[in-house]
Amino acid sequence: MQFERNTRAGGLNVLAKLAIKFILLILVILIAIILIDRIDFPSPKKKFEKVVPNENFKIVK
Repeated sequence: MQFERNTRAGGLNVLAKLAIKFILLILVILIAIILIDRIDFPSPKKKFEKVVPNENFKIVK
């Protein structure tokens, strides 16, 4: 049996690593939402309206 020496002093436990990754992921998502919100996407200038007459509707039972 071979002895493995842990050379890392004072390492973080698994739960702390997972919490840090989760916080970083949330920060990246929030920054992406803020940056996308600042982009001015083009929108149509004219409102489209179409009048549908009532006589075209059929009642299906």
